[in-house]
Amino acid sequence: MDSESLAAAGLLAAMSRAAASLAALRHPFVRSEPFCYFFPPAGVRAGTAFMLPDGREVRFTVSVAASDGAFHVEGAAWAEGEALLDLPACATSGIHDGIAVLDDYAAELVSSAARLIDQLLDELV
Repeated sequence: MDSESLAAAGLLAAMSRAAASLAALRHPFVRSEPFCYFFPPAGVRAGTAFMLPDGREVRFTVSVAASDGAFHVEGAAWAEGEALLDLPACATSGIHDGIAVLDDYAAELVSSAARLIDQLLDELV
């Protein structure tokens, strides 16, 4: 297998790990639904959406896209347009650096999810 194929396989594996860890997010008092979709020209976004009892949607997402000779990685938690956790957009020229950032961003979102949802639920009572 050539180096470009290995890099593509590594990126696919990293995005699968990120999607699986975000899909596994649960909260005992809030419904959740995982999602994953492609966006043009060469990007993919994965995450989980939670529906709070007051009807607000909370999304935890990571994305990676290839454009302009770089890999662009983003991660965020949003509640109805309000950023709860906005990780800095990162552009890397190397695939291995992009994979490392993607893994870090997914881990940061997973570790923060319960705390952020609990804070939003506390505001309701």
